[in-house]
Amino acid sequence: MASQTILVTGAAGFLGSHLCDALLAEGNDVLGVDNLCTGNPANLEHLAGETRFRFEELDICKPFDLGRVDFVFNFASPASPVDYMRLGIETLLVGSAGTLNTLELAKKYGAGYLHASTSECYGDPEVHPQVESYWGNVNPIGPRSVYDEAKRFSEAAVAAYHRYHGVNTHLVRIFNTYGPRLQANDGRVISNLMMQALRGEALTIYGDGSQTRSFCYCSDLIEGIVRLAKSDEHLPTNIGNPVEWTILECAKEIQALVGSHCEIAFQPLPQDDPKQRKPDITKARTLLGWEPKVPLREGLAKSLDYFKACVEREKQ
Repeated sequence: MASQTILVTGAAGFLGSHLCDALLAEGNDVLGVDNLCTGNPANLEHLAGETRFRFEELDICKPFDLGRVDFVFNFASPASPVDYMRLGIETLLVGSAGTLNTLELAKKYGAGYLHASTSECYGDPEVHPQVESYWGNVNPIGPRSVYDEAKRFSEAAVAAYHRYHGVNTHLVRIFNTYGPRLQANDGRVISNLMMQALRGEALTIYGDGSQTRSFCYCSDLIEGIVRLAKSDEHLPTNIGNPVEWTILECAKEIQALVGSHCEIAFQPLPQDDPKQRKPDITKARTLLGWEPKVPLREGLAKSLDYFKACVEREKQ
């Protein structure tokens, strides 16, 4: 994919900004777009002097064309429960009109296309671990449905543009990911617990803490996604860390890292919150030669300075 012109939507987001870095490191010209409804311009400040990077603030839910591109990475969407429940209609729009608009660009220019889908397509899974052939157990009208169904529609649209128009499409199903640039107060497990521990607050656990997640460090995830974009695979591919942790275990790891002795506060489990989440990455291992390298303890340590800085900014 070297020396291409690449469009990244959602470029000011957590993963979008890390993706821009990886693509620039490979020698590409990168055009980042974001409407900044949840993206953070600070995530791109380090690229201010980079001549091969250009940023445009725009809404991909409206048709747009910024010139010829060789590849499109569609990462635009609110991605945390706090954001997509606050911006429910916007989340549905970006997963429908936004996806269709970016697919039209790929079709127009004969560009490759990768869509950032999600493990939420599996809902509260009855199959464990989750394999790509599983169709999921999703509540289509629940509070999380604005995100789940937007992503499921996007997958259908991506598959249709490949089937009917021959667009070279790729679908990645992203599992829980963390690291620097993750929004500090977005309601996700790692950010919630890290910020609470660093503030000296009680750590909030929903339910009894026995529900599981599989946490992938951002650099591992981005490497897998870039490999998938270079492959010939058009069907969904799980990218995530298959090491499963209970939420309570994760909280105790964070307590140990931060040196926190604060209590754990148990709260009611939100509606439709998945009880377990673990990717089967057999396909990624065999097809892409990829698997994650960074264990949770190391990834949390790599993230600590970032979250400390977030807490310090709150005090200012």
